[in-house]
Amino acid sequence: MLVSTKGRYALRVMVDLAEHQADGRIPLKEIAARQGVSEKYLENILSVLVRNDMLSGMRGKGGGYRLTRPAETYSVGDILRLTEGSLAPVSCLEGGKGGCERAAECTTIGMWQSLDKMIGEYVDGISIADLAKSPHGAACL
Repeated sequence: MLVSTKGRYALRVMVDLAEHQADGRIPLKEIAARQGVSEKYLENILSVLVRNDMLSGMRGKGGGYRLTRPAETYSVGDILRLTEGSLAPVSCLEGGKGGCERAAECTTIGMWQSLDKMIGEYVDGISIADLAKSPHGAACL
């Protein structure tokens, strides 16, 4: 599994907002400057997060972005699945493909299923609040 820039930046934005939750709405310009990412690129990522009710966005004076619920309730897995589509280590386990036609005789399917389960449990067990509490916060993602 290789997490794209989009997935990494989405996590960085979410952790950044968790770290600054007490500041109210955070302007895109501030988030972009802190994260060293272009505003244009972040706009695309933020629009996905807003459309899926992970963030609330408001334009104009006093506008910006904020989390829609407590940081503890956002798992890394939820954010990565939203931005990456799938966390499956091999394509035959990706949802919507109906599985692999060779699954019945595949000698490695059990291993891939176990790895997929471990990845899911691991990323679902970490919240953005956990990452915001780390010494490096959003800086290391």
